Amino acid sequence: MRLPKAIENLIEALERLPGIGPKSAARLGFYLLRVPESERQALGNSVLAVGKETQLCGRCYNVCEASGSESPLCSVCADEKRDRSMVCVVEDPLDLISFEKTGKYPGVYHVLHGVISPLEHVGPENLKIDELMNRLKTEPIKEVILALNPSLEGEATAMYLKKVISQKPGVGSIRITRLASGIPTGGDLEYADALTLTKALEGRQDF
Repeated sequence: MRLPKAIENLIEALERLPGIGPKSAARLGFYLLRVPESERQALGNSVLAVGKETQLCGRCYNVCEASGSESPLCSVCADEKRDRSMVCVVEDPLDLISFEKTGKYPGVYHVLHGVISPLEHVGPENLKIDELMNRLKTEPIKEVILALNPSLEGEATAMYLKKVISQKPGVGSIRITRLASGIPTGGDLEYADALTLTKALEGRQDF
């Protein structure tokens, strides 16, 4: 049986989302077919608004409200009470949100938007690493916390960052730390609870 082209296209688009397999995509596609037109319209408008009404922070590359400025600041970077001597390096904005939920981290962040992954053709040049190095030279940063997921890719990225930071001329003496135990190997920061993240932050060690 051949499905209508519109449904096939929708299922194929849903399959491209992370964590969505063919069966889940088909269920979601047929679910959207049954809901009222107003709900489909609201979903479509929300998807379009993500691109139109958001920007990346001009300093840490977190997601923030679109302001029309070329270098907008997210709420964390705009907060003058944050400790700008420490920067927590995370893989994506979801990890930043997880740390913010703990209410225990006083510093600022830097979002790499990925990790080094040769199998997926992601190298250092595809991440916000050069931007981090520029911040280390221009901002009063004394400690870099490498808060990357404890996966093979996360560990490889952490080792790379340690190397380039240690060898970068003009950066000076910056303490490099890694999250302590509490984050299980192979786990994602996105799913860690507030207590686990707090303990990991408090027990961080020189890297």
